[in-house]
Amino acid sequence: MVNKVILIGRLTADPEVKALPAGTHVTSLRIATNSFGGREEDGSRKEHTEFHSLVLFGKLAEVAGSYLRKGRLIYVDGHLHHRSWDGADGQKRHASEVVVESFQMLGSKPEEAAA
Repeated sequence: MVNKVILIGRLTADPEVKALPAGTHVTSLRIATNSFGGREEDGSRKEHTEFHSLVLFGKLAEVAGSYLRKGRLIYVDGHLHHRSWDGADGQKRHASEVVVESFQMLGSKPEEAAA
């Protein structure tokens, strides 16, 4: 069986880095990807945006937290993971996320906002 995810997209927010009680770092990211299909009536290309939740562990999580920022274009290689839990309201919650095994920063660094 194969469980492989490859994405190229832009970070929609700065990474969220947390340390687990055992000291392992966990970083959460969200990226947006675009796909194109067909044409609108005016001839322009149809574009569809998808948002993806990503999680990184250990040293990779630390590197991502240090170097990635909102707007950065990245290449991600990982696998899909589904999890469920009981929410504070007692409802069952479900999430799908990509567990990142490697990433690469692409393009130039996004421009910093003027202070």
